[in-house]
Amino acid sequence: MDNRTNLTEYVHAIVQTFLRAGVQDIVISPGSRSTPLAYAFSQTKEFNTYMQIDERSAGFFALGMAKANRSPVLLLCTSGTAAANYFPSIVEASYARIPLIVLTADRPHELREVGAPQAIDQVQLYGKHVKWSVDFPLADEHKETIPFIVRHTARAITHAKAAPMGPVHINIPFREPLLLDFDFQPEPSTFIESTSGTIVASQPTIDFVKKSITLAKKGLLIVGELSADTPKSDFWSFAKSIQWPVLADSLSQLRTGVPEDCLHLLIDQYDALLKSEHFKQTVIPDVVIRFGAQPVSKPLSLYLKEVQPEIYIAVDEDPMFRDSLGMVTHHVHSVAQVFWKELSNIHENEALINWTEANKIATTHVEEYIQEQHDEGALAGVLFHYLPDGSDLISGSSMPIRDVDTFFNQTSKDIAIYANRGTNGIDGVVSTALGIQQARKRPATLLIGDISFLHDSNGLLVSRFHETDLTIVVMNNDGGGIFSYLPQSSEEIYFEKLFGTPTGLSFDSIATMYEAEYFAVESKDDFIKALTTAKQRDLRIIEVKTDRQQNVLAHRQLWNGIIEELDRKWNN
Repeated sequence: MDNRTNLTEYVHAIVQTFLRAGVQDIVISPGSRSTPLAYAFSQTKEFNTYMQIDERSAGFFALGMAKANRSPVLLLCTSGTAAANYFPSIVEASYARIPLIVLTADRPHELREVGAPQAIDQVQLYGKHVKWSVDFPLADEHKETIPFIVRHTARAITHAKAAPMGPVHINIPFREPLLLDFDFQPEPSTFIESTSGTIVASQPTIDFVKKSITLAKKGLLIVGELSADTPKSDFWSFAKSIQWPVLADSLSQLRTGVPEDCLHLLIDQYDALLKSEHFKQTVIPDVVIRFGAQPVSKPLSLYLKEVQPEIYIAVDEDPMFRDSLGMVTHHVHSVAQVFWKELSNIHENEALINWTEANKIATTHVEEYIQEQHDEGALAGVLFHYLPDGSDLISGSSMPIRDVDTFFNQTSKDIAIYANRGTNGIDGVVSTALGIQQARKRPATLLIGDISFLHDSNGLLVSRFHETDLTIVVMNNDGGGIFSYLPQSSEEIYFEKLFGTPTGLSFDSIATMYEAEYFAVESKDDFIKALTTAKQRDLRIIEVKTDRQQNVLAHRQLWNGIIEELDRKWNN
């Protein structure tokens, strides 16, 4: 058997194993060493192949697709620093539990660590940031080679999909020549992928939680980021049965489509409410149950640390449960929706009335603020009002996600909300949004700051290869707006240079480069006009000029108004 035949059978064995397991999407960045796999995937018509020249952006594009679909997406690149450029998206995928399968082509073993061009040490390149990693053998005539790569490919898929999901890495060396036999007809893989069962809490654990709910005087449900396909009806059935206030993070997907008989349970203004010292003292919980990650809200984290609930239960599918506050007293190892179905005790909670009333007060302040103010927060509220039903919202980190948390109130619209909160970075957000839109196949809007947009403007390259339906709203305050809220801002001598980092850039030229529809917004009326104008192109960029100092003053004015009214009411 000649080398071309060996190589052809080898790469098609890998491709067919992915195909049998139901993996359909692959994001490819062009390069020479990955040629055999790029050709094999392209030749297999069942795969959806996406191109992105920039590997760093490609990683986040694939992450967005996998985040939206909750199923593995493949990444393929050549050898050398191309593989290193995947690292930021892999780190995000690790902490956000996103199933990426990373395929890095490599030089053959004889060209490693000898000064060969485009060769770096790729074995275990991503360290502990992937769930599993394997270095494949070269294609050869040995009868054990194909069975080995088939089983290890299947193993990688299982690792990526098993709860908690996450990234895996397959390093694949190729020796030249790199061309395939295109007349080769691959046989379907016969290997049956292993599957993992649903993680269910033990009966003693369920009994303990039921008892805790029954005995609680002031129980509290906290819900962090959940996937868009989470069965919300199961959660609301559970919440309704125990009648506890639900502090729902904007990424929980629970602020949309709330059942009428559960509206009183949903608390979406808790970030503002927990700035009131008097109100906080009236609702100190004795039992807290949290699903998903710890929410974005810093006031909530500080409050929980301050009051130290006697029982703090984290329901998590990962034995390495998330506990950044160091407060969890009981970890329930279970998939959340299975847990919800197990519990059905009805138990009135005396704190619910206070939470509901306070939430109405804060909501009134927020709605008036959106009407009267013109800062980023008010403009974000305007954006959320005009988001079309049946669309998605992707938020950048730093200020955008905090404005989503504050100004995206409960709505009957079908809107899913996404953000990269695994590591809370500002990088790769444009690519993630494009990946989410590609996977969801419905209109999407990205709310992002100017620095974050500049950080991943290369991500727009995807729009040159694939259709999209994305509106990008750039809040351009000429710098890092989030730092203006932090203590660093008091050091005026160095603040602008080190943290404010003004660039003086606008984005009309970027819009022109990518043939995007462009709006320059200077006022709230301009913004409403831009949002309500029928979209003319696949890609739209709305640049909103704002002022960092005005944003800080206006936000604090809002919070102070809420705090003053809460303190008047509960200071007795």
